[in-house]
Order: sequence, then C-alpha cells, then structure tokens
Amino acid sequence: MHHRSTFQPAGHILGASSILLEVAGRRILFSGDLGRPDDSLMNPPDTAPAADTVLIESTYGDRTHPQDNLLAELGPALQRLAARGGVAVVPVFAVGRAQALLHAIAQLKAMGTLPHGLPIFLDSPMAVHTTHLFEQHPGEHRLSRDEVHAMTHAATMIQSTDESKALASLHGPMVILSASGMATGGRVLHHLAHHAGNHRNMVVLTGYQSPGTRGATLASGARSVRIHGHDVEVQAEIVQLESASAHADAAQLLEWLRSSSSTPSQVYVVHGELSAADTLRGRIEHELHWRAMVPEHGSTWPC
Repeated sequence: MHHRSTFQPAGHILGASSILLEVAGRRILFSGDLGRPDDSLMNPPDTAPAADTVLIESTYGDRTHPQDNLLAELGPALQRLAARGGVAVVPVFAVGRAQALLHAIAQLKAMGTLPHGLPIFLDSPMAVHTTHLFEQHPGEHRLSRDEVHAMTHAATMIQSTDESKALASLHGPMVILSASGMATGGRVLHHLAHHAGNHRNMVVLTGYQSPGTRGATLASGARSVRIHGHDVEVQAEIVQLESASAHADAAQLLEWLRSSSSTPSQVYVVHGELSAADTLRGRIEHELHWRAMVPEHGSTWPC
C-alpha cells in the first residue's frame, strides 16, 4: 500500500514543519506550530497543501496580535532598566525567541536606542548552539549575513554552569536571556530567584505563557513565585511583550487554511486552550464554511 509523508516549512522556528501524510488514498495534514507571516526571523509558512483531513494548532485561536513591533515594545523597557541600573531577566525558548530577542537588541543598539555598552548575556547552551545554526542555514530565515553576524555578537555566550553561576556576582545594568521561556525549568530559575526581589530589576516575558506555569504566575501580577521549593518575593517590574509571539494569530491561522487549493472534509482544532480552540472552530465554520470540531483528549476519529 502506498504511504508517503511530506514535510514543508511551517515558519514557526528553525526547521519547523507541517506534515502531509498520504495513507490508503487519504491525505491528512498536520499543521504543527505555525509561524507568523510577519515574523522578524522566520520565512512565512508555505501555503497549505490540499488534504482530506486537517489538524490545526490554535494557540492564539481567540486572539489577534497587536500592530506593535518588538523594537517598539522592548526598546523603552530596556531603556528604563539601563537608566536605573537594574538587571533584566528574560525567560526565552532556546530555539526561536532567544534569537528574536538577540536580533532586536542588536537593532536597538545599532539605532542608538540602547547604549552599546549595555551588557547582554545568553545563558543557555542550547540557545547558544541554535544561534550559530542561523549562520549555517541562511536560506531558512529572513536575516542577512550582516544581521546574523550582529545577532551572534549581540551577547556574551554562557556555556558552563560555573559561568552561569558567576553572573550572580555581577551588578546591573545588564540583561540575562535564559531558558526556559515559561520559566518552567532551566537556568532562568536561578536568575529569577536571585533578581526578582529587587524593584530596580525587570522580568521580561516574551511569548505565550501557558496557564499554571511560573511565567503565567508572573504575568498575572503575583507578588511571589515558588522556585526550587521556596517562595520568592517579586518586586521586579514585570513586562509582558505582546509582539514577541512566534505563533500565527487567529486571522493568520484562517489565512493559512484558506490558502489550500481544496476544502477538507473535516478540520480538527488542536494544541490550544479550550476557549482558544473552540473560538477558532467557530470561525472556521462560520467564515470558511468547513466542518470543524475540537476533539476531546483521547478520542478516536476516522480520517
């Protein structure tokens, strides 16, 4: 029997793909995480291939991204931080958001918005490795050779645990980018525990924060957060960037579906909070007039 899988660029992060499975004469399309057509780093997703069944993500299924760009949001925040001599802790995903923030910081320094001497540290071995992958795959992203060079030189790259621990003895102003992006684990927890209690400091949240994560707790304005079994007081300024998401918003998800050359017999809306998934399901039904549903966890459906 003929089976085939086809991977095509999804634009979300370096290497992200949508997958078309052809099984027993049926075509099943998995969107995967879809990027934004206007992302600062990544090329837009390829158009959706024709399929009988589509599974589409819905992280931002009930929202539209604001018109602000990352530079307009990040610049004033880090200017405030530099002026008061504080430390910014920036939880980032090692693949994608870390590089987007480095690219933005390099641009802000080149524009004179941020002082050239403001120290930036990237404290995540995976993020450091991924940053250099942009040099090796120039066709997979939007950046020119000069922009990649500026991005890779925008921060001091921290690899070892000892180097990471040594950051605690440094004084601001400085910016520490560290994984993970929702503060669910990783080295960023040590930096948050050390710096969150000082009102001169800042925590910059850079993307979607899933309910129940420390990132979501910080975004909600909580005055303490639990780290390594201890309640850490939060006095630092919390800045949530609205323009740093690497996911397509609801309108962009619909545009991706609309780009297909055929109407699928069924769309399953997955990978989103229930309210976001159900809102997108409604829009698919009402605006595209396609059959759509949000499947329950563990349910089984024919393709």
